[in-house]
Amino acid sequence: MTGQQSPQGNFNIVIIGQPGRLQYECLLFAASLRALAPGFTGRLFVATPEAGPLWENNPTLRDGAVLELLGEYGAEVLPFESRAFGQSYPQGNKIEALAHLPEGEPFIFFDSDTLVTGDLGALPLDFTRPTASMRREGTWPEPTLYGPGYGGIWQALYDRFGLDFTSSLDLSQPDEYWERYLYFNAGWFLGPCPRQFGARFLDYATSIRDDPPVELTGQSLAPWLDQVALPLVIHALGGGRPTPLSSALDGEVACHYRFFPLLYARENDRVVEVLEQVTAPNRLKKVLKSYEPIKRMVYQGRGAKVRALFDRDALPRTEKAIRNRIKANGFWMR
Repeated sequence: MTGQQSPQGNFNIVIIGQPGRLQYECLLFAASLRALAPGFTGRLFVATPEAGPLWENNPTLRDGAVLELLGEYGAEVLPFESRAFGQSYPQGNKIEALAHLPEGEPFIFFDSDTLVTGDLGALPLDFTRPTASMRREGTWPEPTLYGPGYGGIWQALYDRFGLDFTSSLDLSQPDEYWERYLYFNAGWFLGPCPRQFGARFLDYATSIRDDPPVELTGQSLAPWLDQVALPLVIHALGGGRPTPLSSALDGEVACHYRFFPLLYARENDRVVEVLEQVTAPNRLKKVLKSYEPIKRMVYQGRGAKVRALFDRDALPRTEKAIRNRIKANGFWMR
């Protein structure tokens, strides 16, 4: 049966693993989860797409050293077939993987570029009410001069799927301001049943991709498709903006750092402390050093140089401005 609340700490986590950057991020996630979240008693799945016609190269995790360490951290590798997205939209992995998780069991999806910084298993989360990350900027849509505006674009999407648009609005925000409209970062989201959530997510995302409403003319769906469909899914399943408890997933117990230069530039001292603590063991260090950004930023001290460029109490207003300063000083890596 779906929709039941889980005992504290007893839920499943899924992240996506592929060769290259993601496999090292998965190792960091798994290591930080085991070190910082003793209250987590569920299963950690590393979902990996299988080779197939939608991929140019083999996207499956297959590095022996990485797989061995993931196993030591208690992670379960979960292969899945890409049927809708693949190489053309790898962000779709998070959508397609959900169909392969245990049915009816509460779940949280995290982007692999996330560091666990506290005992997320101790949070009394309400999985019956789906929600997602609010650590976002107004990246989508970008209304054109001749319209429609934010309201018209979002209204068209809600209408497409028979959803009540008005009840999704934050009426404390002004009309035609992006925060008035339900919009999440897809870096984490949770719900009571991954298969129910995933089926709705797949339906909405492919509908928008294959037959976008005319109001979306001129709007880019790459890479924003997951973040366009996500609020519709959450609203349709009776969810909404995070509660104060679930908001802890946006910084207090988990940090979606995205890239290591950004982590050092803008995250608080606790996040840097956790990163350097978790990466210290020699067994893990031997594998992580194969990835240049970790090697240079963490082990060779470049991260400290990036950190010195910024005042965390007076950061540039946009991520783009932060990136530009790092690049101007020759420290950007991804």
